[in-house]
Amino acid sequence: MKSNQINIRDPFVLLHEGKYYLYGTRGETCWGEADGFDVYVSGDMENWEGPIECFHNDGTFFATKNYWAPEVYFVNGAFYMLASFKGEDMCRGTAVLKSESPLGPFFLHSDGCVTPGEWECLDGTLYQSPAGKYYMVFCHEWVQAGDGEICAMELTEDLSAPAGKPFFLFRASEAQWAQPVRHSSGKVGHVTDGPFLWRTEDGTLLLLWASFSDGGYTQGVAVSDNGDMDGHFAQISPLFEKDGGHGMVFRDKGGKLWLTLHSPNKHLQERPHFFPLQEEKGKLARL
Repeated sequence: MKSNQINIRDPFVLLHEGKYYLYGTRGETCWGEADGFDVYVSGDMENWEGPIECFHNDGTFFATKNYWAPEVYFVNGAFYMLASFKGEDMCRGTAVLKSESPLGPFFLHSDGCVTPGEWECLDGTLYQSPAGKYYMVFCHEWVQAGDGEICAMELTEDLSAPAGKPFFLFRASEAQWAQPVRHSSGKVGHVTDGPFLWRTEDGTLLLLWASFSDGGYTQGVAVSDNGDMDGHFAQISPLFEKDGGHGMVFRDKGGKLWLTLHSPNKHLQERPHFFPLQEEKGKLARL
Protein backbone atom coordinates (compact mmCIF):
# COMPACT_ATOMS: atom_id res chain seq x y z
CA MET A 1 0.00 0.00 0.00
CA LYS A 2 0.92 3.66 -0.35
CA SER A 3 1.27 6.19 2.47
CA ASN A 4 -2.05 7.81 1.56
CA GLN A 5 -3.81 4.52 2.31
CA ILE A 6 -2.50 4.32 5.89
CA ASN A 7 -4.73 5.88 8.56
CA ILE A 8 -2.45 6.58 11.52
CA ARG A 9 -1.63 9.49 13.77
CA ASP A 10 1.76 10.28 15.30
CA PRO A 11 3.95 8.52 12.70
CA PHE A 12 7.35 7.25 13.79
CA VAL A 13 9.97 5.66 11.52
CA LEU A 14 12.72 3.27 12.58
CA LEU A 15 15.37 2.41 9.98
CA HIS A 16 16.84 -0.99 10.80
CA GLU A 17 18.97 -3.25 8.60
CA GLY A 18 17.87 -1.56 5.40
CA LYS A 19 14.13 -1.52 6.08
CA TYR A 20 11.81 1.25 7.25
CA TYR A 21 9.40 0.41 10.07
CA LEU A 22 6.48 2.83 10.38
CA TYR A 23 4.55 2.91 13.67
CA GLY A 24 1.67 5.11 14.76
CA THR A 25 -1.62 5.50 16.59
CA ARG A 26 -4.42 3.57 14.95
CA GLY A 27 -6.76 6.19 13.50
CA GLU A 28 -9.94 4.19 14.03
CA THR A 29 -9.49 3.53 17.76
CA CYS A 30 -7.42 6.51 18.88
CA TRP A 31 -10.15 8.26 20.89
CA GLY A 32 -11.70 5.27 22.65
CA GLU A 33 -11.26 1.60 23.47
CA ALA A 34 -8.15 0.12 21.86
CA ASP A 35 -6.21 -3.12 21.94
CA GLY A 36 -2.95 -2.76 20.03
CA PHE A 37 -0.46 -1.18 17.65
CA ASP A 38 0.58 -1.97 14.09
CA VAL A 39 3.76 -1.59 12.08
CA TYR A 40 4.18 -1.07 8.34
CA VAL A 41 7.37 -2.15 6.56
CA SER A 42 9.00 -0.71 3.44
CA GLY A 43 12.25 -0.84 1.53
CA ASP A 44 11.71 2.43 -0.33
CA MET A 45 9.38 4.64 1.82
CA GLU A 46 6.79 4.45 -0.98
CA ASN A 47 5.39 0.92 -0.90
CA TRP A 48 4.40 -0.42 2.51
CA GLU A 49 3.49 -3.89 3.73
CA GLY A 50 1.01 -4.13 6.55
CA PRO A 51 -0.61 -3.54 8.87
CA ILE A 52 1.31 -6.06 10.97
CA GLU A 53 0.14 -6.12 14.58
CA CYS A 54 3.22 -5.67 16.78
CA PHE A 55 1.45 -5.30 20.15
CA HIS A 56 -1.85 -6.78 21.29
CA ASN A 57 -3.68 -6.59 24.58
CA ASP A 58 -4.70 -10.16 25.31
CA GLY A 59 -6.88 -9.01 28.17
CA THR A 60 -4.16 -8.86 30.80
CA PHE A 61 -2.69 -5.46 29.93
CA PHE A 62 -3.21 -2.65 32.45
CA ALA A 63 -4.78 -0.10 30.07
CA THR A 64 -7.81 -0.31 27.82
CA LYS A 65 -8.08 2.92 25.82
CA ASN A 66 -6.21 5.77 24.11
CA TYR A 67 -3.29 3.68 22.82
CA TRP A 68 -1.18 6.55 21.50
CA ALA A 69 2.10 7.46 19.84
CA PRO A 70 4.27 4.31 19.79
CA GLU A 71 7.96 5.06 19.21
CA VAL A 72 10.47 2.23 18.77
CA TYR A 73 14.22 2.41 19.43
CA PHE A 74 16.98 -0.16 18.98
CA VAL A 75 19.10 -0.06 22.14
CA ASN A 76 21.73 -2.61 23.20
CA GLY A 77 20.41 -5.35 20.92
CA ALA A 78 16.70 -5.03 21.78
CA PHE A 79 13.74 -2.96 20.59
CA TYR A 80 12.03 -0.67 23.07
CA MET A 81 8.62 0.87 22.46
CA LEU A 82 7.51 4.00 24.32
CA ALA A 83 3.74 4.42 24.08
CA SER A 84 0.96 6.18 25.97
CA PHE A 85 -2.08 4.52 27.52
CA LYS A 86 -5.11 5.24 29.66
CA GLY A 87 -7.43 3.05 31.68
CA GLU A 88 -10.19 3.30 34.23
CA ASP A 89 -9.18 5.10 37.43
CA MET A 90 -5.69 5.93 36.15
CA CYS A 91 -4.03 8.95 34.64
CA ARG A 92 -2.80 8.74 31.10
CA GLY A 93 0.93 7.95 30.96
CA THR A 94 3.77 6.51 28.92
CA ALA A 95 4.99 2.94 29.45
CA VAL A 96 7.96 1.04 28.02
CA LEU A 97 7.53 -2.21 26.10
CA LYS A 98 10.24 -4.51 24.74
CA SER A 99 10.73 -6.97 21.89
CA GLU A 100 13.45 -8.93 20.14
CA SER A 101 12.16 -7.79 16.74
CA PRO A 102 10.89 -4.51 15.26
CA LEU A 103 7.84 -6.52 14.19
CA GLY A 104 7.12 -7.49 17.80
CA PRO A 105 5.48 -8.93 19.65
CA PHE A 106 6.14 -6.23 22.25
CA PHE A 107 5.58 -6.98 25.93
CA LEU A 108 5.41 -4.67 28.91
CA HIS A 109 8.91 -3.87 30.18
CA SER A 110 8.18 -1.18 32.78
CA ASP A 111 5.95 -1.57 35.82
CA GLY A 112 2.99 0.18 34.23
CA CYS A 113 3.55 3.80 33.23
CA VAL A 114 6.92 5.42 33.87
CA THR A 115 5.52 8.95 33.96
CA PRO A 116 4.23 10.24 37.34
CA GLY A 117 1.09 8.38 38.36
CA GLU A 118 -0.71 11.53 39.56
CA TRP A 119 0.00 13.44 36.33
CA GLU A 120 -1.92 13.27 33.07
CA CYS A 121 0.98 12.62 30.67
CA LEU A 122 1.47 11.54 27.09
CA ASP A 123 3.84 11.14 24.17
CA GLY A 124 7.04 10.00 25.86
CA THR A 125 10.10 10.03 23.61
CA LEU A 126 13.64 8.74 24.24
CA TYR A 127 16.73 10.94 24.42
CA GLN A 128 20.35 9.99 25.10
CA SER A 129 22.53 12.75 26.53
CA PRO A 130 26.14 13.38 25.47
CA ALA A 131 27.10 11.69 28.76
CA GLY A 132 25.25 8.54 27.68
CA LYS A 133 22.30 8.82 30.07
CA TYR A 134 18.81 8.06 28.82
CA TYR A 135 15.85 10.35 29.43
CA MET A 136 12.17 10.19 28.70
CA VAL A 137 10.89 13.54 27.44
CA PHE A 138 7.11 13.81 27.69
CA CYS A 139 4.11 16.12 27.91
CA HIS A 140 2.37 17.05 31.15
CA GLU A 141 -1.00 17.27 29.49
CA TRP A 142 -2.82 20.58 29.14
CA VAL A 143 -6.14 19.09 30.32
CA GLN A 144 -4.54 18.94 33.79
CA ALA A 145 -1.75 21.53 33.63
CA GLY A 146 -3.78 24.18 31.79
CA ASP A 147 -0.73 25.44 29.94
CA GLY A 148 0.71 22.21 28.54
CA GLU A 149 4.28 21.44 29.61
CA ILE A 150 7.24 19.57 28.14
CA CYS A 151 9.13 17.76 30.89
CA ALA A 152 12.00 15.27 31.10
CA MET A 153 13.01 12.50 33.47
CA GLU A 154 16.12 10.34 33.63
CA LEU A 155 15.57 6.60 33.16
CA THR A 156 17.41 3.61 34.58
CA GLU A 157 20.02 1.97 32.34
CA ASP A 158 17.58 -0.78 31.35
CA LEU A 159 14.91 1.84 30.45
CA SER A 160 12.38 0.23 32.78
CA ALA A 161 11.86 2.88 35.46
CA PRO A 162 12.53 6.49 36.50
CA ALA A 163 16.02 7.27 37.79
CA GLY A 164 15.12 10.73 39.01
CA LYS A 165 12.30 13.23 39.37
CA PRO A 166 10.73 15.00 36.38
CA PHE A 167 12.06 18.43 35.52
CA PHE A 168 10.46 21.20 33.49
CA LEU A 169 11.64 22.29 30.02
CA PHE A 170 9.01 24.73 28.70
CA ARG A 171 5.30 25.57 28.37
CA ALA A 172 3.21 25.71 25.22
CA SER A 173 2.36 29.40 25.61
CA GLU A 174 6.06 30.30 25.31
CA ALA A 175 5.64 29.91 21.54
CA GLN A 176 4.23 33.14 20.12
CA TRP A 177 2.39 31.18 17.43
CA ALA A 178 0.58 28.85 19.88
CA GLN A 179 -3.15 29.52 20.29
CA PRO A 180 -5.41 28.33 23.13
CA VAL A 181 -7.96 25.59 22.45
CA ARG A 182 -11.20 24.59 24.15
CA HIS A 183 -11.72 21.06 25.49
CA SER A 184 -15.12 19.34 25.20
CA SER A 185 -15.41 19.86 28.98
CA GLY A 186 -15.21 23.63 28.46
CA LYS A 187 -11.63 23.93 29.74
CA VAL A 188 -9.41 26.33 27.76
CA GLY A 189 -5.64 25.98 27.55
CA HIS A 190 -2.51 25.54 25.44
CA VAL A 191 -1.64 22.08 24.06
CA THR A 192 1.72 20.33 24.07
CA ASP A 193 1.99 17.16 21.95
CA GLY A 194 4.62 14.89 20.51
CA PRO A 195 8.10 15.92 21.72
CA PHE A 196 11.02 14.55 19.70
CA LEU A 197 14.72 15.40 20.07
CA TRP A 198 17.09 15.87 17.13
CA ARG A 199 20.77 16.82 17.24
CA THR A 200 22.06 18.57 14.14
CA GLU A 201 25.51 17.93 12.70
CA ASP A 202 26.90 21.04 14.40
CA GLY A 203 25.75 19.78 17.83
CA THR A 204 22.62 21.92 18.20
CA LEU A 205 19.84 20.17 20.13
CA LEU A 206 16.35 20.73 18.72
CA LEU A 207 13.08 19.69 20.33
CA LEU A 208 10.18 19.17 17.95
CA TRP A 209 6.69 19.43 19.47
CA ALA A 210 3.14 20.16 18.32
CA SER A 211 0.34 22.52 19.28
CA PHE A 212 -2.27 24.67 17.54
CA SER A 213 -1.81 27.92 15.63
CA ASP A 214 -3.98 30.02 13.32
CA GLY A 215 -3.28 27.37 10.65
CA GLY A 216 -4.50 24.46 12.78
CA TYR A 217 -2.34 21.68 14.15
CA THR A 218 1.27 22.87 13.90
CA GLN A 219 4.75 21.33 14.04
CA GLY A 220 6.81 23.51 16.35
CA VAL A 221 10.52 23.54 17.18
CA ALA A 222 12.52 24.70 20.18
CA VAL A 223 16.31 24.95 20.49
CA SER A 224 18.48 24.39 23.57
CA ASP A 225 20.99 27.13 24.29
CA ASN A 226 23.63 24.71 25.60
CA GLY A 227 23.03 21.60 23.51
CA ASP A 228 21.56 19.52 26.33
CA MET A 229 18.47 18.98 28.45
CA ASP A 230 19.49 21.41 31.20
CA GLY A 231 19.64 24.33 28.82
CA HIS A 232 17.00 26.96 28.10
CA PHE A 233 14.73 26.02 25.20
CA ALA A 234 13.81 28.96 22.98
CA GLN A 235 10.96 28.72 20.46
CA ILE A 236 11.81 29.21 16.79
CA SER A 237 9.76 29.17 13.58
CA PRO A 238 7.49 26.13 13.09
CA LEU A 239 8.28 23.51 10.45
CA PHE A 240 4.67 22.98 9.37
CA GLU A 241 1.61 25.21 9.97
CA LYS A 242 -1.07 23.71 7.71
CA ASP A 243 -2.96 21.33 10.00
CA GLY A 244 -0.26 18.74 10.56
CA GLY A 245 2.06 17.78 13.39
CA HIS A 246 3.31 15.26 15.96
CA GLY A 247 6.33 14.72 13.76
CA MET A 248 9.79 13.23 13.99
CA VAL A 249 13.02 13.42 11.98
CA PHE A 250 15.07 10.57 10.53
CA ARG A 251 17.71 9.85 7.90
CA ASP A 252 17.02 7.44 5.05
CA LYS A 253 19.40 4.76 3.77
CA GLY A 254 21.23 7.35 1.68
CA GLY A 255 21.65 9.77 4.57
CA LYS A 256 18.91 12.14 3.37
CA LEU A 257 16.99 13.91 6.10
CA TRP A 258 13.18 13.59 6.39
CA LEU A 259 10.34 14.92 8.49
CA THR A 260 7.27 12.73 8.93
CA LEU A 261 4.04 13.94 10.55
CA HIS A 262 0.32 13.27 10.29
CA SER A 263 -2.06 15.52 8.39
CA PRO A 264 -4.85 16.49 8.41
CA ASN A 265 -5.55 16.41 12.13
CA LYS A 266 -9.07 15.06 11.57
CA HIS A 267 -10.47 11.72 12.75
CA LEU A 268 -10.16 8.92 10.15
CA GLN A 269 -8.50 11.27 7.65
CA GLU A 270 -5.01 11.33 9.22
CA ARG A 271 -2.21 10.12 6.96
CA PRO A 272 1.59 9.98 7.35
CA HIS A 273 3.37 12.53 5.18
CA PHE A 274 7.08 12.73 4.39
CA PHE A 275 8.95 15.97 3.69
CA PRO A 276 12.64 16.27 2.76
CA LEU A 277 14.68 18.48 5.08
CA GLN A 278 18.05 20.13 5.21
CA GLU A 279 20.08 21.48 8.10
CA GLU A 280 21.01 25.16 8.00
CA LYS A 281 23.23 26.53 10.76
CA GLY A 282 21.76 24.32 13.46
CA LYS A 283 18.19 24.59 12.23
CA LEU A 284 15.91 22.42 10.07
CA ALA A 285 14.34 23.69 6.86
CA ARG A 286 11.90 21.99 4.51
CA LEU A 287 13.07 21.68 0.93
